[in-house]
Amino acid sequence: MSRIEIGLWSFPVLLLLIFLRIPIGVAMAVVGFGGAYLLNGNSLMMLSQLKHLTYGEFSSYSFSIIPLFLLMGHFATLGGMSAGLFKAAETWLGHRKGGIAMAAVGACAGFGAICGSSLATAATMGKTALPELKRYGYSGRLATASLAAGGTLGILIPPSLILVVYAMLAEENIAKLFLAAFLPGLLAAIGYMICISIYVRIRPDCCTSRAAATWSERLTALARVWPVLLIFGAVVGGIYLGVFTPTEGAAVGAAGTGLVALFSGALTWRGIGEAILETASSTGMIYLILLGAKMFNNFLALSGLPMAAAGWAEGLTLSPWLILTAVLLMYLAFGCVMDSLSMIFLTIPILYPIMSGLDFGLPPGEFGLWFGVIVLIVVEVGLITPPVGMNLFIINALDPEVPISETFKGTLPFVLTDLIRVAILVAFPILTLGLVRLVY
Repeated sequence: MSRIEIGLWSFPVLLLLIFLRIPIGVAMAVVGFGGAYLLNGNSLMMLSQLKHLTYGEFSSYSFSIIPLFLLMGHFATLGGMSAGLFKAAETWLGHRKGGIAMAAVGACAGFGAICGSSLATAATMGKTALPELKRYGYSGRLATASLAAGGTLGILIPPSLILVVYAMLAEENIAKLFLAAFLPGLLAAIGYMICISIYVRIRPDCCTSRAAATWSERLTALARVWPVLLIFGAVVGGIYLGVFTPTEGAAVGAAGTGLVALFSGALTWRGIGEAILETASSTGMIYLILLGAKMFNNFLALSGLPMAAAGWAEGLTLSPWLILTAVLLMYLAFGCVMDSLSMIFLTIPILYPIMSGLDFGLPPGEFGLWFGVIVLIVVEVGLITPPVGMNLFIINALDPEVPISETFKGTLPFVLTDLIRVAILVAFPILTLGLVRLVY
């Protein structure tokens, strides 16, 4: 068996281990170690390499951004900032047809800007918004689907953990990637609101409206979310004004979120301890995946498969746009059976060199940003598609009275909205790259 054939066989073996519920990091490490042994035949050399690989991977200063953004998200969740965001959005939109569901989506976008996690955004906003949606007679299908879809904004609205992971894997500038994702993230929130507006006009019996709030109530509610605006402005503004690096910005965001939550009385000292423990647990899980991905990618490099695949793709007579379409369809299929983080770790080291070698009419420095944002949007769709739509399961756990099949059906219009947005961003790269070009 040739080296390339060994590399090809590693993928079905890896998928089999994942389907057997072996953690993705462990599965990649086992396949990477086993494949490298088959290529080299020297287990002692592999064990020796493992200690250097572990130190070399985790001694990097840039990786400290991961626990800092995670801690920021945990402080925001435990600090109760979601309630203020939802109340502010509700006072401005609640009187419209479908307005409370739109307010939930808007609040998810705001919370995603300081949380960076789709699962945490869905869980936290679900606890806050579901009772209000029920109170105004929203159908279980619309209420749960709106929150599940809104939760996906945590992936795209910067700062986002998966954006950071993609930037590290593709060796892209984190600050530029945050800027590239900002407008597509806003388009996602607006698209979801338009989707709700159309849905409630087709199904007018699925909800009711609340009385319009006074201007005094609106301004008061808006004033109460100043900590969120301040933290977001400090983190993002500080990064783009050159005051600090993205890693330092994550530290400022974590400290600011913790202090605001603590002094507001929503976060106790015990809660701080819980946030730190949760951060340590989540960081350990992500770092294990990072180590497994590094071992697996080193094995693939030894096999020569990535270079062979890149050469094969460049030699095809097919249009690069057709190849891009096939890759995005593959991500949609993977999203039905894998979580978003696993997809990014598994596919980007293989697909990025292939796609960057094709001619899309973009400079190399811009292609990685554009491709990353498009991939992350498609990965985001996997959070609301069966059978492994993690956001769907989180929202269903908060409202078990609604059959999960109803939530699945309710998310279909939102999935269609996502696909339309992907098509627009593919056709008009300026929507992704415009702010980057303006700032840099």
